[in-house]
Amino acid sequence: MVYAYMRQIPSLENLIAQKSEILTFSHQKGIVVIQEVVEYATKDLLIEEREDFETFLKSLGEGEYIVIVASLSVLSTRVDELVKIINCMLSHNVDLWVCNANMCINRHSSMTEVFPLLEAQRKKPKKETQIGRPKGSKSSSKFDVYHHEIMTMLAQNQSVSAIARTLNVSRSSLKDYIHSRGLKSLVESIGSAAVNLEDKEVDNMVLICPFETEELQQRKVG
Repeated sequence: MVYAYMRQIPSLENLIAQKSEILTFSHQKGIVVIQEVVEYATKDLLIEEREDFETFLKSLGEGEYIVIVASLSVLSTRVDELVKIINCMLSHNVDLWVCNANMCINRHSSMTEVFPLLEAQRKKPKKETQIGRPKGSKSSSKFDVYHHEIMTMLAQNQSVSAIARTLNVSRSSLKDYIHSRGLKSLVESIGSAAVNLEDKEVDNMVLICPFETEELQQRKVG
């Protein structure tokens, strides 16, 4: 079953634009959309308040499912909620296609591939017209090549000093880099999903949909 999932709230692009992007993308990938699912709201609600969306997630049970969204923002604009949603879909072995990233997130995806999408979502700039470099934008850094290693070690609660020793770099420069990129807050917002990132596939992790009842969770674990 292939779903095109769209959400209409003021901060997202309109449904017509979302649908157009999904149809173009699915045609390029040779995926036939079977059903369109649309979620309406007058504001960006917390996930606990989105009963219809929670019902949709729980409906992804037996069988092969593909969910296509124009962007991760359609699922949620909050990183912590996105982690829950992605975990939920992966626990049901659902393939999640993200059009604007040209990426499929599934049990064979590496968390190192997913992290940049989550980080980009957290730092998504406001829409405004500017001349020159946008305010708050970051130039490239020599530490960018160590981004994965830094994220992994932060997720393992290693100190900046320990990370600097491991990478054989200046502690003060590394501290500035971590602070300017907000890497600590990113790891904290993602929580347990940030642990054990060393090129592991999601299939190696125990994933329980956070929206399922305790009874269903125990049945899955058992």
